[in-house]
Amino acid sequence: MFLEVLNNMKIKDVMDIEVITITKNATLRQGIEIMFKYNKGDIIVLDDKNRLFGILTMTDISLIGGAFFSKNKLDQPIELYCNRDVISTTIEGNAISTKELMKEKGIGRLPVVKDNKVIGIVRIRDLLDKVYSKIDKTMETFSYILNGIHEAVCVVDEYGKVIFWSKNSELLYGIKSEDIINKEISEYFPKALLLEALKNRKSITSIYHMPREESHVFLSAEPLYIDNEFVGAVSTDRDITEVMNLSVELEKTKERLDLLQEEMKKITMDKYSFGQILGKSEIIVDRINKAKKVARTNSSVLITGESGTGKEVFARALHQESGRKGDFVAINCSAIPESLFESEMFGYEGGAFTGALKNGKMGKIELANKGTLFLDEIGDMPFHMQAKILRVLQERQIVRIGSDKTIDVDVRIISATHHDLRKLVNEGEFREDLFYRLNVVNIELPSLRERKEDIPILIMKFIKEFCQENKINPPNITTEVLKVLMNYNWKGNIRELKNTIEHLLVFSQEGEIKLSSIPEHILRKHTVDDSGDESFDLQKTIERVEYETIKKVMNMVGNNKSKAANILNIPRSTLYYKMNYYNMD
Repeated sequence: MFLEVLNNMKIKDVMDIEVITITKNATLRQGIEIMFKYNKGDIIVLDDKNRLFGILTMTDISLIGGAFFSKNKLDQPIELYCNRDVISTTIEGNAISTKELMKEKGIGRLPVVKDNKVIGIVRIRDLLDKVYSKIDKTMETFSYILNGIHEAVCVVDEYGKVIFWSKNSELLYGIKSEDIINKEISEYFPKALLLEALKNRKSITSIYHMPREESHVFLSAEPLYIDNEFVGAVSTDRDITEVMNLSVELEKTKERLDLLQEEMKKITMDKYSFGQILGKSEIIVDRINKAKKVARTNSSVLITGESGTGKEVFARALHQESGRKGDFVAINCSAIPESLFESEMFGYEGGAFTGALKNGKMGKIELANKGTLFLDEIGDMPFHMQAKILRVLQERQIVRIGSDKTIDVDVRIISATHHDLRKLVNEGEFREDLFYRLNVVNIELPSLRERKEDIPILIMKFIKEFCQENKINPPNITTEVLKVLMNYNWKGNIRELKNTIEHLLVFSQEGEIKLSSIPEHILRKHTVDDSGDESFDLQKTIERVEYETIKKVMNMVGNNKSKAANILNIPRSTLYYKMNYYNMD
């Protein structure tokens, strides 16, 4: 088919229609000037009736002795110097035949004539470029295909010279393509199967061979024929070393994966356990104890509270404490476009809709099988999806989009929201039946304003984490800064506190966090709150007296904590806590 395409190419497919012409009475100088002007290597000379008279090329000009230095020659008619022995062709002429004719006559170009008029020119260079570009393109395509085959591929001509050596051949035998192309295959492989295929012109299949130590291959060779004419042979060498070692590697990989999974579970359990939830306040301890009691059950849990209070941290701790073998899968209901929500939750079969992955996709519910599905911002779940989630809770089954097959799932649902779901139910924006299904156990997390005694603990934790991550020494934090942070109304709760601590550490000076490091909006709020002449806040007064008393006693006993605890008549653990609370060195 390819040869047929080449044989059918016409002159009109390869000719250049941008031809420059000049009359025979024009001077040689004018001809040269036009050729330079249009950057052409040839010019067609016409007679008085605009018919083909001759042709002049740059090669002809170079052979004119002293043409560029003799004014007489330059000003003479161009007809004296052009080549009049011109062979022409027509647009319907065969390109391949014309090429052979030009090669035989030693002609570099032929004018193309129609109705005695020159309409184009075909040059041997352009003809070769256009004809053989098809060959090059086809060979490039073949090379791309053969290089993409898993086996090593070698092609030789009828004389045993290598004309193709694939990338996988380079890898398998360690011989570069540029080193072996146009060389006889016998120079590198004296006993190559290709030599036998060339000699006997018969197929050879699946012969075991070991080209080098610890390398195993199966070889096949086929003679090549084009139009019943023998033109060479091709071999494919399949590297079976990989196959032979596959089971061993898979076993090793499985062992490593099992080990990594165990280590990851340990790390995750340590990171997200209830023990990592910071706080000694009565309210947070109560919430932790409540969560521990429900963790080992399969009951649905609804975690409520303001943004930044640590709802996902509690959800992960519940999962770790539950002992469920599956994964913890989190999905933010407010971050998924409504049109994609169902496919994200339930997954889909291949080709279920435009843009679907060929092999389909597993949904979040299925991923959480035997584990926990955390529905964050449940209040933002689209209304039509609420009925589908309710059905999952009731029937413990799902159906992927584009499928009619039910899949059993064992999923524990933990949801979280900062919205008032009861209010959304009354307003008709949240299903009442789903609300009761999700709200079997409610854990309401306190805001940071309700657990201010935990602020120093959180501050020290965030300082330690940031300094370790950035490999810097922890700076000191002054009492004035601590007072500002304790009194600030943290609307963003723990998340806002953490971001603020990072800001303080970035702008700390000389190893100390000072008032000047505090963000302006926090400092301004503190200044407004403290603008009165006298404070009647009983809690603040008690804290101030406590701080001064502990400081005085510690100075008196030379910082001996045991003696100080006895004098203050409190347990030493209480003294440690209060000193940590007031950030006292």
